[in-house]
Amino acid sequence: MSSLFDAADHAYMAEAIQLAAKGLYTADPNPRVGCVVVQTEQIVGRGFHRKAGELHAEANALREAGTRARGATAYVTLEPCAHHGRTGPCADALIESGISRVVYAIDDPNPAVAGRGAARLREAGLRVESGLLSAASERLNPGFLKRHRLGLPYVRVKVAASLDGRTALANGRSQWLTGAAARADVQRLRARSSAVLSGASTVDRDDARLTVRDASIDLAGRRPLRVVLDPHLIVKPSARLFGEEGAAVLITNSDDAAKTAALVAAGAEVVRLPGDSARDLGAVLRYLSSRAVNEVLVEAGPRLAGSFIEAGLADEFLLYLAPHMLGHDGAPLAMLPMLDELGDRWDFRFSEVTRVGEDLRLTLIPILKETP
Repeated sequence: MSSLFDAADHAYMAEAIQLAAKGLYTADPNPRVGCVVVQTEQIVGRGFHRKAGELHAEANALREAGTRARGATAYVTLEPCAHHGRTGPCADALIESGISRVVYAIDDPNPAVAGRGAARLREAGLRVESGLLSAASERLNPGFLKRHRLGLPYVRVKVAASLDGRTALANGRSQWLTGAAARADVQRLRARSSAVLSGASTVDRDDARLTVRDASIDLAGRRPLRVVLDPHLIVKPSARLFGEEGAAVLITNSDDAAKTAALVAAGAEVVRLPGDSARDLGAVLRYLSSRAVNEVLVEAGPRLAGSFIEAGLADEFLLYLAPHMLGHDGAPLAMLPMLDELGDRWDFRFSEVTRVGEDLRLTLIPILKETP
C-alpha cells in the first residue's frame, strides 16, 4: 500500500521508472524495467533492461553497486523474476548481493514469475514491499501486462484526419495530411510497437513499407513485425513491403499456391489461421500474442480502423488532427455501422491532448458499454 512509503521511496522509484523508459524502443518483447540500489540515502547502482537476452535491470544495477549493495534497498519497477531464461533469476541475484529490502511497483503476470519472485525474496529473509507508483509502471508496459493477463496484445489504432474528419480526398490522395512533426511522432509510435498492422488495400494503394524510417531512433537491432491482413493475397510480390529487412507477415484466407509461392520467394511469411482468419480480428490478435507481440499499432484505412473500434478491440484511438478541411466527399476516419439511437454510439474519453507541430494528437480511450 502507498501508506508504507515515504517521500524518499517515491523519489527512488520515480528514478527507476525513468530508467525503465530507456528501454522503450529496445526491450520488447520483454518488459521495460528499471532498478536503483540505495545505500544510506544514496543511489549506488542504476540499471535498466535494454534488450532481450541482455542483463536485466536488477543485474545491471547490482553490478554498478558492487559491495555497496549489502544492506541496501533495491527499487524495481516490476517484480523480480524467479526463473531461468537467457539470464539467471533476478531474485537470486538480489539475495546473493546482500540486499536487505526490495520495493517493486507491480506484480509480474508472466506465469513463470507471478509471485514466485517476491516469495523467494521473502523466504530468504528480505523485506519485500510492492505497489509503489504502480500506475506509472503499468503505463510503460501495457502490452506485456495485457498479453500475460488476457492473451491479447495492447492495440493502438492511429488515424490522421482533417478538421472535418476526412483522412483522404475522394480520389484517395492523402500525402501529406499532417505536418513533419506529427509524422515523426508516428515513427516513434512505430518504434515502440511490437507490430505494425495494416490492410492489404492500404498497403497496395500506398506501396507502404510499415517500417521505422527515423534513423535517429535506436532500436538495438530490433524491428517491429509488419503484419498485413490480406484475405485474397492482393499484395504484389514486387511491393516495397518485401524490400526491407525483417519479417512481413500476410494473414490470408487464400489457398492460391502460385500466389503464395511468389510471395514467399519475395520474402513474405504467409499465414493461414483456422476459419475466416484475415477477417477475425480477435483470432489475429490471439495469434500475434502467441508470437510474443505486446503492442500493435494499427495504421490502416477507415474500414479496418472502424472494424477494430466496432469489435471493441482498440485499447487506444490516436487521432492526429490537421488544421485543414477536405470536403464532405473525402474518406472518413473510420467506417462504422449506421446508428438509429444516440445511446448506441461509440464513446471515448480524452486521455491526452497534445500539440505536435501544427497538428493536434488526441489520445482517446474507448469506453466499453456494460453488457446488459
